[in-house]
Amino acid sequence: MSVNRIVPNVSTDDIVLADQFYGDMLRMDIAMDLGWIVTYRSRTEPAAQISVLTKDKTAPETPDLSIEVRNVENAYNRAQRMGFEIIHPLTEEEWGVRRFLVRDPFGRVVNVLGHV
Repeated sequence: MSVNRIVPNVSTDDIVLADQFYGDMLRMDIAMDLGWIVTYRSRTEPAAQISVLTKDKTAPETPDLSIEVRNVENAYNRAQRMGFEIIHPLTEEEWGVRRFLVRDPFGRVVNVLGHV
């Protein structure tokens, strides 16, 4: 399985504060803004990213991190075969990703995704 990028997710009630810190203070650019989630990226290293979200729009839990993989269907099938807890089934989301949420062995919720 090929992992393309890993993005930590920070849960907050105040995305404006996130913009002040990540945007203004750290001078990161907004890579994506869906209202409920904003992803910031480094101006010099675009793969250096962090997402800030209020609550996941379609899943029952807010993920702690997102891992983009080359073949999300393969990752989903593997997670099921290995008996990991699937929190949100493999779904094609309106914002252009296929993803599922799974709980890792340490209790963290991981958003595993691939772009459509």
